[in-house]
Amino acid sequence: MTVKLGVLGFAHGHIMSYGNEWLNHPELGIQFTKGWDWNSATKKNCCEKLKMEAAESVEEVLQSCDAVVISSETAFHTKLVELAANAKKDIICYKPMALSLLEADKIVEAVERNGVRFTMAYQMRSDPQNIKIKELVDTGAIGDIYQYRRRHSLSTHLWGNFEDTWHNDKAMNRDIFADDSSHPIDMLNWIFGVPETVSCELTTMSNPKVKNDGGAALFKYKNGMLATISCNFASCTTEPTTEVYGSNGTILQYYGDGVSCHNLTRSGPGLKWHINGDKDWTVSDIDSPSGHGWRIANQYIGLGEFLRGERGPLCSVYEGRDSLRMVLACYLSNNEGRRVRIDDPAIYNI
Repeated sequence: MTVKLGVLGFAHGHIMSYGNEWLNHPELGIQFTKGWDWNSATKKNCCEKLKMEAAESVEEVLQSCDAVVISSETAFHTKLVELAANAKKDIICYKPMALSLLEADKIVEAVERNGVRFTMAYQMRSDPQNIKIKELVDTGAIGDIYQYRRRHSLSTHLWGNFEDTWHNDKAMNRDIFADDSSHPIDMLNWIFGVPETVSCELTTMSNPKVKNDGGAALFKYKNGMLATISCNFASCTTEPTTEVYGSNGTILQYYGDGVSCHNLTRSGPGLKWHINGDKDWTVSDIDSPSGHGWRIANQYIGLGEFLRGERGPLCSVYEGRDSLRMVLACYLSNNEGRRVRIDDPAIYNI
């Protein structure tokens, strides 16, 4: 089976990583057709690298393909999804889903009305170690879960001109917390579902032009479980990533994000767990990759299976909206200095 694939926007550069894997594995049947971006230089450069034709319009891309990857600036997601859905194309959309919950509702409506297949591209759902963590939780291996913590970081302060990129343009992307906290927050949603409440504090520490480069969110679930998402986007390096504490054991993960996954000497395994009564830790046979780029590129497997119709969405349109709701609830909590219910209607004002 061959799937003709177009690309709408290259701002979220991850398409270049997993797209290159599709080029390297023609047997998977993903064939690039045409690509579009409002920035002509970006369009030309990325289309040449992916060996696809540069299109003059969105409509030209949609006429050439069976499915599209939407990896434009976040502000364009809603309109591009609507156009693709109206053209009856399957859709891979990059994160976060949209700038606002109202825009996310429009995406859901377009997907439902046209009956198209849709998935968000969250690489943390494709990471083999993360899949193992979810398996251990789902099977009850460590009992009832009492607390969960995910630390997630970037080194944007070391990236040179990051302050001048579209990521920090409120009209295009809100800010770096909205953009990248969506990864660990979606991972929380994927493993445990939607919580009841959140208390969150956001801060800007390194560069005033890079708003909200730090944040900590405490989510609480109906059963009492607490989950902390800790984000520092001006971090140099670290090791710990994920902690899960249950009634019958503990899961610990290291080297699970960009700043912890460097080619440094490692002090131990990437994933291990201990079940009450065992004499020692069980060390996973799933190795941590030597670089975070592998985690991004590795999406080519699951996303390829989705495009060929061999599996459902990695993250459905409804899950994508829920994850965005959780992110935006953090802003409401920070803005108003209070604990916020995830179903608070005021989130629509964020």
